[in-house]
Amino acid sequence: MGVVRFYHMTRSPVEATLARLAQRAYEAGLRVEIRASDPARLDWLDQKLWLGDESGFLPHGQAGGPHDALQPVLLTASETLAPDTQCLMAIDGAPVEAAEAARLDRTFVLFDGNDPPALDHARGQWRMLTGAGAEAEYWSEDSGRWERKA
Repeated sequence: MGVVRFYHMTRSPVEATLARLAQRAYEAGLRVEIRASDPARLDWLDQKLWLGDESGFLPHGQAGGPHDALQPVLLTASETLAPDTQCLMAIDGAPVEAAEAARLDRTFVLFDGNDPPALDHARGQWRMLTGAGAEAEYWSEDSGRWERKA
């Protein structure tokens, strides 16, 4: 079973943290799915990733195209993982199931710590996933850099 890493963002915007984590997973040779519940949010994220720093270009695409299986990083609203996905990154409260985390190399849950409903939702995800036997880590940037807290 892979570890589920919860990233409590209080300083960095989701697109910056997500791009950094996705780039690392991509460089490690993992196929990544970035999951959000809102397709409009995926459109926004797609634009942010395309317009980001060229030196750290992250090849990606949105689900629903003719070449989804070839995308190293796939933006999706689907709650069903592609068979060859190795890393899942969930944003904006997108669901993550314990069975998914068990079969993946890496799972990330990114949430806005300045948004009380998002914080409550992440706490619920933590309880659900750890209650189902998933190993979980909590990462915080309160000190100004990312630190593992639990």
